[in-house]
Amino acid sequence: MTFRKAIGKLHLWLGLASGLIVLIVSLSGAVFVFQDEIRDLTQPWRKIEVQARPMLPPSVLQATAAQAKPGFTASWTTYNGPDRSTAVYLSKGEEVYYAFLDPYTGRLLKVQNLKTDFFTIVQYLHMYLLLPPAIGKWVVDIAVVTFVVMLISGIVLWWPRNKAARKQRFSVKWDASPKRRTYDLHNVLGFYASALALVLALTGLCISYEWLMEGVGALANGGRSIAAENAEPKVDTLLTARPNRPVVDIAYAHLRQQSPQAEMLLIGPVSKAAPVWCTAYAKSLHYYHRDEYRFHPRTGQVLLNQPHASKSTGKKLADMNYDLHTGLILGFGGKVIAFVVSLTAASLPVTGFLVWRGRHKHRKPHQRPALAAA
Repeated sequence: MTFRKAIGKLHLWLGLASGLIVLIVSLSGAVFVFQDEIRDLTQPWRKIEVQARPMLPPSVLQATAAQAKPGFTASWTTYNGPDRSTAVYLSKGEEVYYAFLDPYTGRLLKVQNLKTDFFTIVQYLHMYLLLPPAIGKWVVDIAVVTFVVMLISGIVLWWPRNKAARKQRFSVKWDASPKRRTYDLHNVLGFYASALALVLALTGLCISYEWLMEGVGALANGGRSIAAENAEPKVDTLLTARPNRPVVDIAYAHLRQQSPQAEMLLIGPVSKAAPVWCTAYAKSLHYYHRDEYRFHPRTGQVLLNQPHASKSTGKKLADMNYDLHTGLILGFGGKVIAFVVSLTAASLPVTGFLVWRGRHKHRKPHQRPALAAA
């Protein structure tokens, strides 16, 4: 068996094994790309009027949110921007809600059940296929790794053998037979989307695996690990002095002072032995450019002060990962690109199966199955 035939067999059987999962993950990813735009159109409580007064501290907003759902614990609090409502995460056992409030007045705008929220369901479909996370994660990750192999093997099969073949590999012959059009759609679209599809697949794997993210960061740093930058500070549990105001309010005031230009703030929950996890994002609903802070949960002492400018190239690249995965890094245009690439990726298992099915269906009984070139 020649090398090209071996690659063809690998491409075929991996494609048949993973095609349905790749289709689901790609389609759900395409839908999720525009979640913020669609939410803003369909959920009026996300936007508010800007007022000439300071926003209320998180302790006040958390207390109001907790009153809306008695027995629930208010924890993560996100100030989404000057013209956006603040979201407080509420939880009790398996039940989870978001309470949206006007940060200027404290008025409760909406309590949203996350388990029935459309985009939360789409996100879980994308990440876990709606299976238990421990199982779904592995199923999706194996399919994505397989997809990466498929993209690379597809380029090998696509690569033209001579100059004459090269002219035929860059366009779809729309006036050809349906079988030929399907073949061209699989090959040509696969080729054009392959580089960006690899970016989406690899950034998705980096979200799943911290060791992979750290490896990419170390590579960008020329071999220097970003583990030290990612290390969480330890909490001295012997400190018992309590400040005269809630620690979350101390953290909020520090973020406002140290990152005054930040549009979005995330204030983490307070526990006994873990630092309070806080982040200031430069732009609302964008996650790349961010200053990171940690605070002692009992005293409010600053344990970590890590502005974006002080981070290494590898750490900045790791911070950029989610925005790369969703196209956010290039704004709305980047989202359009991610959407188109995701749809193209979803089409490849379909056209690949149709090519294989067409050849398999019409072969003679004594012939071996032909390979679907990609």
